[in-house]
Amino acid sequence: MRLFFYFVLMLFAFTGQTQIWGPPAIDVQDYHFHLEFDGTSDEVQGIAGITIHFNHNADRFRLDLIARDASGKGMRVDSVRLDTVAIPYTQEDSALWINVSVQEGSTHPFYIYYHGIPKDGLYISHNKFGARTLFADNWPNRAQNWIPCIDHPSDKAYVSWEIIAPPYIEVVANGELLETVNLDQNRRLTSYATKAPIPTKVMAIGAAPFAVQQAGAIDGIPVTSWVYPENREAGYFDYGMALPILDFFIGHIGPYPFAKLANVQSTTRFGGMENASNIFYFENSVTGKGRIQRLLAHEIAHQWFGNSATEADWPHIWLSEGFATYCTDLFTEHAMGRDSLVHYLQKERKAVIAFNEKKSIPVIQNGVTNYFQLLNANSYQKGAWVLHMLRHRIGDQAFWTGIRDYYNRYALSNATTEDFREVMEDASGEDLESFFNQWLYTAGLPKLDYDWKYKNKVLTLNLKQTQKEGHFHFPLELRFTFKDGSSGFYTADVTEDKQSFQWAFEQEVTEIVLDPETWLLAEFLPD
Repeated sequence: MRLFFYFVLMLFAFTGQTQIWGPPAIDVQDYHFHLEFDGTSDEVQGIAGITIHFNHNADRFRLDLIARDASGKGMRVDSVRLDTVAIPYTQEDSALWINVSVQEGSTHPFYIYYHGIPKDGLYISHNKFGARTLFADNWPNRAQNWIPCIDHPSDKAYVSWEIIAPPYIEVVANGELLETVNLDQNRRLTSYATKAPIPTKVMAIGAAPFAVQQAGAIDGIPVTSWVYPENREAGYFDYGMALPILDFFIGHIGPYPFAKLANVQSTTRFGGMENASNIFYFENSVTGKGRIQRLLAHEIAHQWFGNSATEADWPHIWLSEGFATYCTDLFTEHAMGRDSLVHYLQKERKAVIAFNEKKSIPVIQNGVTNYFQLLNANSYQKGAWVLHMLRHRIGDQAFWTGIRDYYNRYALSNATTEDFREVMEDASGEDLESFFNQWLYTAGLPKLDYDWKYKNKVLTLNLKQTQKEGHFHFPLELRFTFKDGSSGFYTADVTEDKQSFQWAFEQEVTEIVLDPETWLLAEFLPD
């Protein structure tokens, strides 16, 4: 996802649901949600059909569902059935306990009948033009506010939707459109289903008065634009820029994992939310000026990294956000050239430096229970920079081979950082453990103070690492400019807090540039 402004992020960082995750006892195979909205109230009437495989014997098991509280918001369960048999249950805050004996290795269908007004996760409100709208916004674990589920990225499942809404409202959801049926003059049924398992964070529905355009197709994947009717012309232009982006990622990463790509104007709190096969963008993303190409690229990249190849647990979120950020940079390089790539890399480097000055923490951060806190420059920009430096270290051919192999191996599944490292080691033939440990499991980044002099035909460069986290080990590329205007590239192997390097040159050196090609995540002093 792409964030709005940092203060908005921090506002929500203290209000999200928290959860400590343990080994799964159950594995959801598929969800079938039948939901009804009347277009006037904020209440949801729902039936959830959930097929569950049990990994252990149990006398009861838990699903995530936020219960109704004193404010009147939350979900109230009316009944639970195993096949057609009613079974006992209890609701406690965010837990729905289903009391039934099950055997290890068994698989059963459960049906949960419920209703309520969502506290979060599903926004039933009005858009900026005053029209009644409904949009899911599940990230990170807010799906449990409106659907019973296992609300964790490791438990991926197929999902199908049956949405009953007023006929003047168009409905978009994950997967392929199966049918649209007018039930009567006030109700229309719209059905979708996925052919790929996805995590709950990107299960989503949207309902609003929409203008819908078939923007085209890439590799047989239909691309559509869903915009408010008042924004029809501008929205079709802006969202139409998705076509070359999708083409680039299919060509460089692999086949698109879902049945469609719908780009949707919405009321999401984020700049963009990468819901699987139907991406929601903030309302004012539509301007008609074509300024959202990188936003589109970020969210489309998530369809591969985050939605299909999904982080196994929250500390590895950089496998989603860092990847989407760098994929955006790679598309920028493809579409606009190396200079544009460098421009954005330098902006991202500044973001990492600024974040590190406020909070020095590693990218892989265990123990976080408020997942909004993971939406920071480490997960996004530093994650992107790690991939950029890895690309330089192992070379373009091995890098792209590794990226494709990683995706192929973990498509429609889950992965950890160590899984990714192993794939890249196989692709490159290199031991990358120290690289990953330094850049992902260690806080901070190099902060280099330096001075130099040319005397007696010898150039001396003095380097000092001044960061508080301890010294880093890295190759530092240098460009020396000589008195006659010529220049040359050299490399210093930096391994200590303080080091001096010398080169003999007949001609006077007039300028030194550290990291001239923008391949190192570091702060350079003087800048």
